Amino acid sequence: MSTYKKRTVTCGELRESYVGKTVTLTGWVDKRRDLGGLIFIDLRDRYGKTQIVFSPERHVGAHEIAKSLRSEYVISVTGLVNIRPKETENLEISTGKVEVDINELTILNKAETPPFALDDYVDINEDLRLKYRYLDLRRPSVQSNLIMRHNTYQVARKYFDRIGFIEIETPILMKSTPEGARDFLVPSRLHPGKFYALPQSPQTYKQILMVAGFDRYFQIVKCFRDEDLRADRQPEFTQIDVEMSFADEEDIQKITEGAIADIFKTILNYEVPSTFPIMTYKTAMERFGSDKPDTRFGLEIRDYSDIAKASGFRVFSDIVKKGGIVAGINVPNLALYTRSQLDVLTDYVKSLGAGGLVYLRVTEDKVECSAAKFITQEESNAFAKKFDAKPGDLILLISGTWQKALTILGTLRLEMVQRLNLIPEGKWNFLWVTDFPLLEYSEEEKRFVAVHHPFTAPKFEDLSLLESEPGKARARAYDLVLNGNEIAGGSIRIHTQEVQSKMFSLMGIAPEEAKSKFGFLLDAFKYGAPPHGGIAFGLDRIIMLMTGSKSIRDVIAFPKTSSGMSLMDEAPSNVDQKQLDELHIRIK
Repeated sequence: MSTYKKRTVTCGELRESYVGKTVTLTGWVDKRRDLGGLIFIDLRDRYGKTQIVFSPERHVGAHEIAKSLRSEYVISVTGLVNIRPKETENLEISTGKVEVDINELTILNKAETPPFALDDYVDINEDLRLKYRYLDLRRPSVQSNLIMRHNTYQVARKYFDRIGFIEIETPILMKSTPEGARDFLVPSRLHPGKFYALPQSPQTYKQILMVAGFDRYFQIVKCFRDEDLRADRQPEFTQIDVEMSFADEEDIQKITEGAIADIFKTILNYEVPSTFPIMTYKTAMERFGSDKPDTRFGLEIRDYSDIAKASGFRVFSDIVKKGGIVAGINVPNLALYTRSQLDVLTDYVKSLGAGGLVYLRVTEDKVECSAAKFITQEESNAFAKKFDAKPGDLILLISGTWQKALTILGTLRLEMVQRLNLIPEGKWNFLWVTDFPLLEYSEEEKRFVAVHHPFTAPKFEDLSLLESEPGKARARAYDLVLNGNEIAGGSIRIHTQEVQSKMFSLMGIAPEEAKSKFGFLLDAFKYGAPPHGGIAFGLDRIIMLMTGSKSIRDVIAFPKTSSGMSLMDEAPSNVDQKQLDELHIRIK
């Protein structure tokens, strides 16, 4: 094994103050330029790049070996730090005013030609990047993302420690309590036929910690959900998990805002507002068509049901009479859209489940309606007036049930903003969304299911609705939204056995099933459970937004693909029959 000198400086450390000193650097060959007599190498490590120079006049042996250097060779070099000539300075890098004249070179490891260039500006197929993730991780942008992630961990830990929270680890192997996403199951060798589950969250454990008297708990924790994936989801993800005793919504929101303020100030040098605005779920849906509204731009939804109810257009009036709504958005300066472009929009909303799209062009002379056969000119004018529409505006109308019509409009709103490039740069809009429904009825399962989870407490004033109209009860739940992304969510928990049992009953969970799944928690509540609540930050999503990445895969060291595969190590994989036999598992 070759011997070499240990580095005395990193590749991002050298400045003019080092001129005249002899230093040793180690790293990877980033770029090589052979100018005949002189060989220039950009040497790279995670701290930066340094230009090193091999000259036959300075050291013939090192210069001769340098002729064989190629991209990604790992080397150790020793030499004298000099000022670079003025016309050769590279002010884009921190070491760009100096270079190192090399008199010692050791090749520590040769490298084959990488399957893709390791430059940030090169567009690389994601599957190829993930297959060779160890190479992708050498790219400065990916390293920068993970360094920001590390720094965010440290800020969070210091913040919660400073205000009296205790970090406690909870089990990774736990009891399966399926409610919501599917559990990942782990077979037990010592207990044949029985399984552990990987935690979807530490929910039950952190509630038990409150019963145990640890009134302020936090944990940076891995969670696992066996669900369909997309750009902002992974089968394993990381949360900053928080729980407090004797706390209400305002307490938890204040703690959360403090954590976000510390993170954004330390990592991005950005001052967030001292408090974040609050919007109810109902208002968010009616104005933005989403429970995680992006408030950086307008295009807010307006309800036209009062006009539509009296309309001669039966499609509108009948829906309103049945309890549905007619609502729309006003897109400025888009009346010039052609018929074919509007047909594309119509097909788009139909793909979302809408029955169709009615549009109104506002011109200098009048309001033109796509359903003019059924909607009078007076009604069209009323639609435009309610929206304060100006000449050149385009009004897009959707009808349907409250939930469906608003959700489709919310999606259409985001689609139009993307098409028209209306999202402002550099804005961070934080927003609390509160007063979510406690329960929603599943037609598929013919029962109520929890909108958040079955441990969420109902609002005090809605407790009586659990007996009469449970679908109208609101939850003591709250989500923190940033630029249209949910970055944290939580609730005040149920802390009495009576209310918890009532929730299970409404969800069709019989006492025997509740005892089997959650008996340990219900038993704990018998022994003096304090009022408590908490929140969980989606750490991957927060880092994704702060780095400007398009996917959380860009801020996770070893992510899975959208199909849950790890292309680098080919997981999930087949296992030996011996392992299956030990676990008493047979694959059909």
